[in-house]
Amino acid sequence: MKMRINKRLPDQLRPVGMDIDFLDDKCGVLINTGKTRVLCTASIEESVPSFLQDKGKGWVTAEYAMLPAATSSRNRRERYKISGRTQEIQRLIGRSLRSIIDLKKLGERTITIDCDVIQADGGTRTASITGGYVALHLAIKKLMDEELLATNPLKSSCAAISVGIVKGELLLDLNYQEDVKADVDMNVVMNSDGQYIEIQGTGEEAVYSRDQLNALLDLATKGIAELIEMQRQVLQ
Repeated sequence: MKMRINKRLPDQLRPVGMDIDFLDDKCGVLINTGKTRVLCTASIEESVPSFLQDKGKGWVTAEYAMLPAATSSRNRRERYKISGRTQEIQRLIGRSLRSIIDLKKLGERTITIDCDVIQADGGTRTASITGGYVALHLAIKKLMDEELLATNPLKSSCAAISVGIVKGELLLDLNYQEDVKADVDMNVVMNSDGQYIEIQGTGEEAVYSRDQLNALLDLATKGIAELIEMQRQVLQ
C-alpha cells in the first residue's frame, strides 16, 4: 500500500490520545487525533428544557466552538450568532450522544457536552463525538458515584471517523491536506454494537459507486472499532 504524506498507511488512524486528567475535578477529556486537538467537557444541570418538563426524562445536548487560534488564520469568535456550520456540527454531536443513552433513566437533568477545538487539522467533528462520549461517560459515572442514578442509562459507547477518496485512493481519518483534496468525503458515526448512528457522505464534484461506498464503510468500521477500544482502555 502507498504511504501518505504523514507516513501513514491508507487504513491507518492518526496517533490518538485521550487525557481524562487534563482538567481538575471536571468530567472532561482532551482528545488528540494527529494535530487536531479538542477539549470535551460535560456539565450536569438538575433541570431540563421547557419542552421536557414533567415528562420524566432527561436531555443530552452539545455545543461546539473553534477557538480563534485553532487554524492558521485567526477565526472570529461566534459571540452573538453562530454559523450554519457550527449549528450543524453541534446538532450532529448531540444526536450521536443521545442515540446511546436512555433519557428516561437519566431522569430530569441535562448533560451538556462542550467541544472546544484548540487546534484544527481535519476531523474536528468526529474527534468531538469520540471525545464527547468519554466526557458523557465520566458525567454518568459521577452521578452514579454520588448515588443520584440507580442504574446506568448508557446503552453503548460511540465514536466517529472520517473516510474519503483522494486521487482514487480510499483513506481513513483524513487530515486537512487530504480533506481539501478529497473527491469524496464522508463522516461515519457508529456505536459499540457495530450499528450506524449517522453517515454523512458527499461527492466533491465527483461521484462514487456502491462498491466504493461499501469499501468506505468497511474502512470506517475498522477505524471506529479501534477508537472504541481506546475509549474503553482510557475509561478503565
